Amino acid sequence: MKALVTGGGGFLGKAIVLALLGRGDSVRSFARGDYPELVSLGADVVRGDIEDAASVRAACRGVEVVFHVAAKAGIWGKREEFYGPNVRGTENVLAACSSEGVSRLVFTSSPSVVFSGKDIEGADESLPYPGSYHSFYAETKALSEKLVLAANGERLATVALRPHLIWGPGDNHLVPRIVARARAGVLRRIGRGDNKVDTIYVDNAVSAHLLAADRLAPGSKVAGNAYFLSNGEPRPLWEMIDRILAAAGVPPVERSVSHGMARLAGATFELTHKLLGLAGEPRMTRFLADELATSHWFDISAARRDLDYKPAVSIDEGLVRLEASLRGSAAMRAPSPAA
Repeated sequence: MKALVTGGGGFLGKAIVLALLGRGDSVRSFARGDYPELVSLGADVVRGDIEDAASVRAACRGVEVVFHVAAKAGIWGKREEFYGPNVRGTENVLAACSSEGVSRLVFTSSPSVVFSGKDIEGADESLPYPGSYHSFYAETKALSEKLVLAANGERLATVALRPHLIWGPGDNHLVPRIVARARAGVLRRIGRGDNKVDTIYVDNAVSAHLLAADRLAPGSKVAGNAYFLSNGEPRPLWEMIDRILAAAGVPPVERSVSHGMARLAGATFELTHKLLGLAGEPRMTRFLADELATSHWFDISAARRDLDYKPAVSIDEGLVRLEASLRGSAAMRAPSPAA
């Protein structure tokens, strides 16, 4: 098929591009940067901004399915910084699909669209959106997901996928942040420490996206639905973090603070950043404290049933692959021995 991947230069987007190319599909990547490695593999790489409606429309021309992966992620920033890429960008994609006759749209959403700061244990897709959000990322992703699902109809079939905490080789977000904080000595265990969390290995997230695209059509079973995605192996969050650190050759987290103290620290850091106009992210926010201290794992039965989704790479196997990747990267960065 002829596919467009928005955000094709990012962690998940690039992995989807590579998987599509690997099975013989024609692929166009739309992103802000240049990616010669994708060009060398046969992808049509188009440079553009998701907030530029004309560029998005041109990128959608001649394709059958769009994987809309591009988004602004993060725990801190101004609302407009998230609203532009996440909401207006999605509006541009929907308008382009309509004007260019694209019949299928696979949208990468997030379980954060239903996160209220409290424990979520085994919830399915009937879990409602909360009344308010503690991060602009979660709020704008929820707005985007609603737009995508509302657009489902006779001419355009849409589906929203909610992969939870994607990780693996090539991760440029979750794993590097955890490792960097641990190496800097600022990572603390938040809360009681036994809260269970779902994650998803990147290859499994990619597989689910392709399965959804292949089953998506106007009036199909998957059209107009949202699906939670994970490895289906909820584990204590801090056990998972320690294993990621071990894969990077970093000692486990030993120091801890209570959930309440972490939230208080988060509120203080947020206020300080706002009053002083500090650059970068606060060391802690209330949203991050809640994420690290609560359980959030999901029932993925719907994805198994409707998408025939089967996580092929277990967490244990994924960690082996991650360690090999991190060791290989470290070896490449190491200086050559003197002659």
